Amino acid sequence: MSFKLPRTIRLDPSDTLVFARAAAPGEWAVSGAFMFAGRGLESLSAKERIAFRGGFLGVASLGWSTLVVVSPARADERDAAVAALARRLRENFGAPDDASARTAAQEEIDFAASLCGHPEGTLLGVHRVMEEGSIREQFRSLQKRAADPARDRLHGHSRAFHFIDSDEEEAVERVDLAALAKKTRGGP
Repeated sequence: MSFKLPRTIRLDPSDTLVFARAAAPGEWAVSGAFMFAGRGLESLSAKERIAFRGGFLGVASLGWSTLVVVSPARADERDAAVAALARRLRENFGAPDDASARTAAQEEIDFAASLCGHPEGTLLGVHRVMEEGSIREQFRSLQKRAADPARDRLHGHSRAFHFIDSDEEEAVERVDLAALAKKTRGGP
C-alpha cells in the first residue's frame, strides 16, 4: 500500500536563519503544534514564535521547516516515521510509556498524512495562531503551474513581468540619478 506524507524542503537558506534549529531537507514532518501546547506565546523566544507561526516539525531532527512537500511513502517508511517520533516523544517530551508515545506519534503521523490529499510535489505551508488559549492551524497548498510548452524547461513556469501592447503614447519619465545623489548628500 502506498501513502503520502509531508517531507521537509528547503528552497533557500532562510530556515537556517529564522529557526533555532532548522530541519534537514527530506525529513518526514508533522505539524508540530504539540511543541507549543500549554505554553503562552509570551514565554516563547523570538525564534520559537517564528516556528509557532509557520513551521513544520522534522521528525528526525526536531528542527523546523517553513514548507513541506507532499511525497510518496512506503508502509515501512511510514512505520519508521511513527517509531522515530514515538522515540522522540518518550525521550524529549516525557511520554509516560512506549505505548502512549506510539499512540501519540501515530496520531501525529496520521494527521500529517491527512494534509497530503494533493498531488505529489505540492508544497504545503502552515499558519498558526493562539485563540482563546487554543492553537488554531490553517494550511495552504502551493501547486506548480502547468509548463508553457513554448518556453524552455528552466523558464517554462516563471513570468516576472507581463507586457501589454498599447497604441497609446505614454509619458516618458526621466530620472537624473546624479542630481538625486547630490540632494541625498546635502549638495545643491
